[in-house]
Amino acid sequence: MAHLDQVRIDKFLWAVRIFKTRSVAADAIKKGRVMIGGVQIKGSRNVKVGEVIQVKASPAVRSFEIIQLAQNRMGAKLVPDHIKEVTPKDQLELIELQKLAMSMNRRKGLGRPTKKERRDIDEFFDVDPAIVDMDFDFDDDDFDFDEED
Repeated sequence: MAHLDQVRIDKFLWAVRIFKTRSVAADAIKKGRVMIGGVQIKGSRNVKVGEVIQVKASPAVRSFEIIQLAQNRMGAKLVPDHIKEVTPKDQLELIELQKLAMSMNRRKGLGRPTKKERRDIDEFFDVDPAIVDMDFDFDDDDFDFDEED
């Protein structure tokens, strides 16, 4: 494999799995969510080893230092060989708080039930057959459907 001196930023962000697709990376760059050195950049900008990329991930800004360039998408295990996260601790805490808040705001009954909710549902509907009398008697006088009024 040839040694790379520079790679387009959108291609690099996709290759190191910061964004799921290259077009999503390009859209984030167009919207000004990706910066290098605190300056918004264009999608055609080339990145070099040693630069620090900031990505706005509401409500925080994540920072990544480029260790090695990559042009093709790689497995998740190889990502630490190419970038190092240098996000300040306060920003990481803000991201964690956001994740917690999002999980706490999930409204009950929407989407698939969680494992605990599934157990509660199963326990609720798990009825002991000895308790419930499922033998219906329709021979009572109260249920005479042949009568004409």
